[in-house]
Amino acid sequence: MTTTETKIATDLLAIKAVTLRPEQPFTWASGIKSPIYTDNRLTISYPGVRRHIAKALVQLIRQHFPEVEVIAGTATAGIPHAAWVAAQLDLPMIYVRSKPKDHGQGRQIEGKIAAGAKVVVIDDLISTGGSVLKAVTAAQNEGAIVLGVCGIFSYELAASTTNFAAAGIPFYTLTNYTALVETAIDSGMIDQAKRELLHQWRRDPEHWGK
Repeated sequence: MTTTETKIATDLLAIKAVTLRPEQPFTWASGIKSPIYTDNRLTISYPGVRRHIAKALVQLIRQHFPEVEVIAGTATAGIPHAAWVAAQLDLPMIYVRSKPKDHGQGRQIEGKIAAGAKVVVIDDLISTGGSVLKAVTAAQNEGAIVLGVCGIFSYELAASTTNFAAAGIPFYTLTNYTALVETAIDSGMIDQAKRELLHQWRRDPEHWGK
């Protein structure tokens, strides 16, 4: 039976939202060399894929955060998925900018949120967790009670576990780096010889390939 992790990983690989290239690494903005590149924004262009994601996010939220009252999306990649999830759950939605607007009323959060509202934040990708935790803080500053974060994909980096634990915020993702690597191997996209090389990166990304 296909698990949700495997199904979503298969979808992401099929539409090339995630690319594995250990033999010719990508360079992230931070300077880190990486065998993986992720652009989950591509998912919005594939109705079947985005339906799978929305349905799975709804199930994840119902399982872990049944008391949720508001769905929040991170700008910009989390916004469409938050909208589809909020529609299925028939809940209000807000979205959170990376920083306050420098004009108008200077809002960082768009939409209406009341103090004490129980919020789940949706993001497309969890790397270290830094950006989505800033969105969490912005919502908390408005008086919201952030129950947790849900995302599409996680790199499973140790930094994310540390950062979320320090913030006291639980997080869950539909699929993750390990599931993606194993799915890619099972489907023949990556050969077995590259498995350990790929997992070495996850364990120590800053020194991988040096």
